[in-house]
Amino acid sequence: MLIGASPEWALEVKMFRPNGDNGKPDDTAIKDILSPFASDRSALTDCAKLAESSIAPSHATLICGFDDARRPLQAMMEAFETLARTRVRLGVRHEAPLRELVHPVHRSGAVFGWEVTRREVPNG
Repeated sequence: MLIGASPEWALEVKMFRPNGDNGKPDDTAIKDILSPFASDRSALTDCAKLAESSIAPSHATLICGFDDARRPLQAMMEAFETLARTRVRLGVRHEAPLRELVHPVHRSGAVFGWEVTRREVPNG
């Protein structure tokens, strides 16, 4: 997603949905966020792609996630941040809660966002 006339921001957006619409666990949910393989097009690989991009001067990644007691949303975001910081410079986490959603399975969650920049590698 590009924002601004120039554009000013390039964003990649992913969804963490630990359950399908039927309430059964979605076994691909973790892969969509944490996979290190470019062919999986995960949030993790999106970060590296954004950091190297020249499409806009600023880059960010957004994850829209839903709550589930078996796969807690906060734990997934902490795992994402830990892995992403090995590849890029991840800015401060911004978070907006989603409450009282009308979907029968996905009732609450949050949207998370981070600015993404190239990770500085020390000379050595």
